[in-house]
Amino acid sequence: MRTYDLAPLYRATVGFDQIADLMDRLLTDGASTTSYPPYNIEKTADDAWRISVAVAGFADRDLSVEVRENALIVSGRKSDEDKDRRFLHRGIATRAFERRFHLADHVRVTGASHADGMLNIDLVREVPEALKPRRIEITNGDTFEGKAVEHVAN
Repeated sequence: MRTYDLAPLYRATVGFDQIADLMDRLLTDGASTTSYPPYNIEKTADDAWRISVAVAGFADRDLSVEVRENALIVSGRKSDEDKDRRFLHRGIATRAFERRFHLADHVRVTGASHADGMLNIDLVREVPEALKPRRIEITNGDTFEGKAVEHVAN
């Protein structure tokens, strides 16, 4: 496996920390990621998504959904009520987990629901008005906002 040193990128750029951090995270997490619990990411609209996590065997009280520093953290920890039970075969994994999803700027969680062994988390991108494109009215070259512009002669 190849490893990449991103230190030159940090030294040569200003303001691109998020991109460098994302690349660094993707390159280092690739080998250590687990597949438990399985999940889907579905695009439900142009600026909306749904993350569905398979959490069979977990109750609402065993699950936690949290947003911290542009990261969605989904975790589950089964309560100790199964410790007195004796299983002949245990095929349903109920081990503790923590799954992290990096959220882009202006993406927020609008809700979470748990039904039929699936935890569904809805997300939407809400771009602030200041960042949305604006149309600027073009006026006559001699006037600006209703006032005449004086021409300076050299």
